[in-house]
Amino acid sequence: MKLTKLLLSILLVLAVSSVWAQQSSPSQPVVNIRIARTIKSVTYRPNSGESTIGIQGTALIPRAEGKARIQHKQGVTYIEGEVSKLVPATTFGGPFLTYVLWAITPEGSASNLGEIVVDGTSAKIKASTNLQSFGLIVTAEPYFAIGMPSEAVVLENTIIPGTYGKIEAVDAKYELLERGKYEVGMFEPFKIDPKVPLELYQARNAARIGAWMQVDKYATESWAKAQVELKNAEDFQGQKKSGNKKSVMMMARDATQIFEDARVIALKRQDDERLARERQAARERQERARAEAEAEAQQRKIEEEARKRAELEREVETARRERAEAEKMKAELATAQEAQRRAEAEAARARAVAQEEQSRRLADEARMREEEARKSADAARMREEEAKKREEVARLAAEQAAREKAELRAKLLQQFNAVLETRDTERGLVVNMGDVLFDTGRFTLRPLAREKLARLAGIVLSYPGLKLVSEGHTDNVGSEALNQKLSEQRANAVREYLLSQGVSGDIITSSGKGFSMPVGDNKTAAGRQQNRRVELIVSGEVIGSKIGN
Repeated sequence: MKLTKLLLSILLVLAVSSVWAQQSSPSQPVVNIRIARTIKSVTYRPNSGESTIGIQGTALIPRAEGKARIQHKQGVTYIEGEVSKLVPATTFGGPFLTYVLWAITPEGSASNLGEIVVDGTSAKIKASTNLQSFGLIVTAEPYFAIGMPSEAVVLENTIIPGTYGKIEAVDAKYELLERGKYEVGMFEPFKIDPKVPLELYQARNAARIGAWMQVDKYATESWAKAQVELKNAEDFQGQKKSGNKKSVMMMARDATQIFEDARVIALKRQDDERLARERQAARERQERARAEAEAEAQQRKIEEEARKRAELEREVETARRERAEAEKMKAELATAQEAQRRAEAEAARARAVAQEEQSRRLADEARMREEEARKSADAARMREEEAKKREEVARLAAEQAAREKAELRAKLLQQFNAVLETRDTERGLVVNMGDVLFDTGRFTLRPLAREKLARLAGIVLSYPGLKLVSEGHTDNVGSEALNQKLSEQRANAVREYLLSQGVSGDIITSSGKGFSMPVGDNKTAAGRQQNRRVELIVSGEVIGSKIGN
């Protein structure tokens, strides 16, 4: 949607658990600023004339008031205004020395528009920005060049009759905005000497905040350069010569800006160190998982060999018994044949006796045949029982394999759900990553997204044999080609980050689906938010069939 057609509002909340009214003693600090109010964000139309917006004090300076005139032309938004009934920023104690004007976008990012210098109890506002949609706030800050707003919000814009455009309220994203937090008692307030430029106090403030954040350890060169600039300013101030005040102010502002640049560098490097520690922890988890898997495989191999030996011993014993029975039958047959020969010889000597012997012999042969038939039946029955036992062992092994796959799938479902919402489907385990993991219209992963994906990578690396597909989805706002490209970029961003965490490229692919597979109603904001997502589909033979929701 084009910016010129957007009129957004942003919910910013500012609750104060302990604040100063204007009549309070200035020596007491402000503590525990919280969110509790609502301000509006306005889209200023290009070349449509001047718009006026109100400015009112928060609970920190409830009597403060003013107006600002805003005009957007040739790609730049110009802001001019006045505010009255202010109090010095030092009223709030701790590290606060000055005021800074901020533009807050509907997406929740803040832009420093410059310092607000108080003259008595009033101040002029004059600033410009390339932004078109934003809300205005003023915060108490330790120095003018600070890169993120503190929680001490003293002024906010309000909608008045001279504010042109449609105003809409939307859910705030201020909770995602990085903010400077200064604890009570963190620093002793400066004793302000009116003969010393306020810029020098701001430079000193930037130095002690940087020291507290260990900037000298992470941005040594910039820190040393800023210290030199600050020393030069202090030396000029100490000379107390006429004309030195402007030089002190200039060098102090340079020192403050360099201290802020060093602080930003230090924060980046501290974040890099944290990510390195997380990657090392993931590698260690992978090694432990690999060692455990190898030990488990070795144990299974030993058990399988023991089972095979037992089966072989049973087969050998069965063959031995069968041979013994055959030898016994052979011996019995030989005995019978010998008896027959003796009977025939005796029959020649005595026919009557032979006839009797013949009858007895026939009876004996009948019993022998019956015994042989019984033994043959017993042998057949034993072979049938052995076959049934082998079939039972095979069935139990198959059931055990199926249980192991189901248990592994359930375990993976539980582990993935501990990181991100995961559901079980016919396609596999589907891990849902909403668009909160990306900036609006962007495909760059936020730190929260990288943290969750790093945890997912650690789980995937612990279970060889898994297959992954990263699928990007969008709502239907914008053209089909634009949404298709954005969905592909977001899906590939997730895949690239998992590759950087050690996941093999052979097991993960990515694809973009655009807005072809919605899960919510694109006619509502909630439905569109559901449709803006990246889904990670986890499958593989090792986790078997579907196990339920």
